[in-house]
Amino acid sequence: MEKIAQLISEFGFPVVLALGMGYFIFFVWKFVTQTLKPSLGKGSTELIRLLDQIRMLDNDLIRLKSKVDTVLEYREKQEILTDAEEKEALQRLKKDEN
Repeated sequence: MEKIAQLISEFGFPVVLALGMGYFIFFVWKFVTQTLKPSLGKGSTELIRLLDQIRMLDNDLIRLKSKVDTVLEYREKQEILTDAEEKEALQRLKKDEN
């Protein structure tokens, strides 16, 4: 504390404050460039990887939905054909009985 008071008395408060702010800015810049920036880079890479996986899953879901729709459409056509065949068979039986 005495050193700070001596520096203030020798150079003045604004000069000492400017040096202190310069040190603070240097400390923050060093922390950001050495600690935060690499972490953000890794996080960005992971985010891109996850977004790609989500896109792939979305494409898979779209393909699966189209396949399911095709199968359901095929089943409906089969049911309609089966119903028509059963009706024809019943009509033949009724004609044969008469």
